[in-house]
Amino acid sequence: MTARIREFLRNRREDGPCVVVDLEVVRDNYRRFSRALPDTRVFYAVKANPAPEILRLLTLMGSCFDAASVQEMEMVLAAGATADRISYGNTIKKERDVARAFELGVRLFAVDCVAEVEKIARVAPGSKVFCRILCDGAGAEWPLSRKFGCVPEMAPDVLEHAHRLGLEAYGVSFHVGSQQADVMAWDQALGSAANIFRQCAERGINLSMVNLGGGFPTRYLKDIPEVGTYGDAIFRSLSRHFGNRMPETIIEPGRGMVGNAGVIETEVVLVSKKAENDDVRWVYLDIGKFNGLAETMDEAIRYPIRSDRDHDEKVPCVLAGPTCDSVDVLYEKEPYLLPFSIEIGDKLLIEGTGAYTTTYSAVAFNGFPPLRSYVI
Repeated sequence: MTARIREFLRNRREDGPCVVVDLEVVRDNYRRFSRALPDTRVFYAVKANPAPEILRLLTLMGSCFDAASVQEMEMVLAAGATADRISYGNTIKKERDVARAFELGVRLFAVDCVAEVEKIARVAPGSKVFCRILCDGAGAEWPLSRKFGCVPEMAPDVLEHAHRLGLEAYGVSFHVGSQQADVMAWDQALGSAANIFRQCAERGINLSMVNLGGGFPTRYLKDIPEVGTYGDAIFRSLSRHFGNRMPETIIEPGRGMVGNAGVIETEVVLVSKKAENDDVRWVYLDIGKFNGLAETMDEAIRYPIRSDRDHDEKVPCVLAGPTCDSVDVLYEKEPYLLPFSIEIGDKLLIEGTGAYTTTYSAVAFNGFPPLRSYVI
């Protein structure tokens, strides 16, 4: 937690749980990504945190943007970016949304099947398309499912279909899994991408770009490699698979850009036991899965949690949210060690919560308001 966030929380008016994001951390993160892969364009994944202040800062710093919806594109444009800095990176798009994106000036679209190509050809003629391929996600704390992407063997046919329909077959994309700890995770996918480039070239189609996706982690309870270490590994893999004919490259950091910039302040609502002889206590917070902590699902992300009592003896606790839903339990399979002295009314700080918290917060489940957000 930065001194700026600490000072803000000390002086803020009490108004329930909130997340505070320090723009100076976002600024530093952007610079690190730019240095790690200097010939690669950064397309910030807007879904991670679309706060207007973050989008304005990144626009001024020269970032491009990966948008998942027309609404996200409009946010980016309102922040001052131009449409040529936006990629419509969602492979699942209504045709009318493709048309609206084209009307806004967007010309870069993700696809993973022939049907999606045909939508774009009908309402966004002449646009650039890149085909997303499946990636196993080994090494990631949150591997992605088969929802997005096609097998690499299918990609040349998808791109050839785009070419025949008058679109620009631009390149290939993949995602190595969220919170990827293995710096070599990009190597196999880059090998597949290089093979697709070769197959397309044999068909008279010259691809230009590889979208390296996201996956760059933020620090939670475990140490992670420096961004520069990822950059070095990715550059070596690009050189190995593409040789002297290096493609254009883009990255789509989201969590890695804003995750460590945010801290949630939450209040302890209740501390209890389920039986007198129970060694595990239940600690209920005024924030849970429906208020911004959806990434605790299956306990995939374990956030660092701090309190003013951290010098006291720690005991295993189940952490749960405030809603009347039995799934609103954060950590139970592996209870969290918290101070035995924790009491009702205490404040806890949940670190590393700058990404995927406000955007996962429900509008009004059980009547609780969405997570308040402050950007400083």
